[in-house]
Amino acid sequence: MDETVSEKEVGKLEVLVTQHSKHKGWDFPKGHLETAESSEQAAVREVEEEVGVKAEVLEKAGQTQYFYYDEGEKVLKTVNYFFMKYVGEGEATTAFEVSDKKWLPIEKVEDQLTFKATKEMWGNARKRIEQLALRLRSGQAINH
Repeated sequence: MDETVSEKEVGKLEVLVTQHSKHKGWDFPKGHLETAESSEQAAVREVEEEVGVKAEVLEKAGQTQYFYYDEGEKVLKTVNYFFMKYVGEGEATTAFEVSDKKWLPIEKVEDQLTFKATKEMWGNARKRIEQLALRLRSGQAINH
């Protein structure tokens, strides 16, 4: 559901990736919408629930779609990704869904990702992350 961009150390840009506890694939944190929840609200909630990170949405990063099977039925899933700014540590309440997490420099993210669709979305989003980081460092507002 999201990409979390971090500047925990001044001048250091990192991206959060997670390993799913069941299929062991590496991806960005993601989840599902709850009733009356926007995609942005779900992204913020899921990042805190899964990995204990409080974050703020900066803007939409991209979207992927894929099929999976739920109780024998083929389901199309659409995932919206967001650029997010690290705000602080939170409480991971569904940490069992994630077996590992890594903060990576942007040049190492693609090699860590497992899925083709996510790698393609990342390829399109990478330059924008660098632009957003420059704006954040210079104190410019991010309009979303």
